[in-house]
Amino acid sequence: MADFRHETDRLVLRDWRDGDAEAFFAATNTPAVMRWLGGVMDDDARAAQLARVRTCHANHGFCFWIVQRKADGGHLSGEVLGFCGLKRADAPGSSVVGAMEAGWRLREDAWGHGYAKEAAAAALALGFERFAADRIVALTVDGNAPSWGLMTRLGMQRRADLDYQDPRYGPDLNPTIVYAITADQWRRASRG
Repeated sequence: MADFRHETDRLVLRDWRDGDAEAFFAATNTPAVMRWLGGVMDDDARAAQLARVRTCHANHGFCFWIVQRKADGGHLSGEVLGFCGLKRADAPGSSVVGAMEAGWRLREDAWGHGYAKEAAAAALALGFERFAADRIVALTVDGNAPSWGLMTRLGMQRRADLDYQDPRYGPDLNPTIVYAITADQWRRASRG
């Protein structure tokens, strides 16, 4: 992958490097983190997800980036907090296939510190400023209040008209609910 790197006040968002997959899955492939994401992944699911990240990056020049705290030495070898970034929506049955999608997954001990909001806000800015998105969506399920609460705090609006059933999951993880923000909405919110 290319050598993408973006810094916020406290975080580094960067492309994946050798060893990141092991650190990422060790920190995030837990029952608490994966509660709303289909459950803890086995070896095959982890390999498939890593392949999707690599393919996404190869096809679009961006994907979900590794997130590190600067205080941990994020510029060199800081601990992996998780990932955050952008991809093209591609879930089966999705009403937003092809749309730019923001997503994040942070390890449990990173929750409640504002890291997800800081990283996701940076991803939105990159999506609109660097990758020329017209609209960015984010996906979750109704039960995952922390996730859709963050979407709201980012200025995204609920788009119930775009909700869809994801055939990979049962009723506890359906429907997928959609939030979105347009480039114009983001610019207005960024100014105010």
